[in-house]
Amino acid sequence: MRTALVIGTGLIGTSAALALAGRGVQVHLADHDADQARTAEALGAGTHGEPDGPVDLAIVAVPPAYVAGTVADVLRRGLARGVLDVASVKGGPRRELEALGCDLTRYIGTHPMAGRERSGPLAATADLFEGRPWVLTPTGGTDTEVLNLALELVALCRAVPVVMEDEAHDRAVALVSHTPHLLSSMVAARLQDADETAVRLCGQGIRDVTRIAASDPAMWIDILSANPGPVADVLAAVASDLDETVRALRALQSADEAKRGDGTAGIEDLLRRGNAGRERVPGKHGAASAVYETVTVLIGDQPGELARIFADAGRAGVNIEDVRIEHATGQQSGLIQLMVEPSAAPGLTKALRERGWSIRQ
Repeated sequence: MRTALVIGTGLIGTSAALALAGRGVQVHLADHDADQARTAEALGAGTHGEPDGPVDLAIVAVPPAYVAGTVADVLRRGLARGVLDVASVKGGPRRELEALGCDLTRYIGTHPMAGRERSGPLAATADLFEGRPWVLTPTGGTDTEVLNLALELVALCRAVPVVMEDEAHDRAVALVSHTPHLLSSMVAARLQDADETAVRLCGQGIRDVTRIAASDPAMWIDILSANPGPVADVLAAVASDLDETVRALRALQSADEAKRGDGTAGIEDLLRRGNAGRERVPGKHGAASAVYETVTVLIGDQPGELARIFADAGRAGVNIEDVRIEHATGQQSGLIQLMVEPSAAPGLTKALRERGWSIRQ
């Protein structure tokens, strides 16, 4: 791939453009918002303006509602040898393009499974897609050259290609992306009018659950409007679990021992199913989820402390598999949780204590 046209210079489009430009591809940028395209250009993502002739690949990075119209325009004008979109919903755009009578041999639907809470070109990074799944949804009519161009894009962005049917993709993202966002927003919404005393008690758990609720509502209305059925199906199942959980909790309040027992059984069933589901979430590098030992250390909130603790762990010969930080309320300190292989935890604990770190059990 020598040339590309990126239409839509938001987070995803600009990140793809940065990755391609950084690997020697001549990238042209187009956006209905010229200021946004110029911002992407200033970041080094490419040149603002359409190319003089056809490019190798056109990347359509617009909201789902505008994908079909934009792809149809690119195909009609012959702007590229191949066209793909990066919207988070795949079945709807493909059906719209079929209804428009487009020749879809030159098109393939794709979806990089990467993003951030922030949007726009200033949030973009060239490494956004590295190591992340990038779904490709070719059909029987997809031209081999177009599929190869899409695979080359994925490789240049250092992502991991995953081939799926578009309808299967939409059901999958409803479960693993769209519904979790709504549930995060539902929990976060409870905080809007909560007593300030309660809010001050927020810890890492509530921060984890509500992190993605900070995303742009307008963007998510576009996404959910394009995939409402599968999301509603998942939410209906969650609602059933929620109803059963409410009944179980009410039963725990009962003076009747048998009802309390039923309530306990109901809650335990939910928690155990949650354990089983969580174990299926891929772990490091996409491998099976691993069980790590957590070494919790008190750490000051000042420059150099994170570097110092990682350096001390390195001197101890221990690889940090994962890390979390829980900031203390009203104090310039926090707790850093270092996840390591169980066999490495005792040695790391001993080494950090010897270097003056305060270990919390």
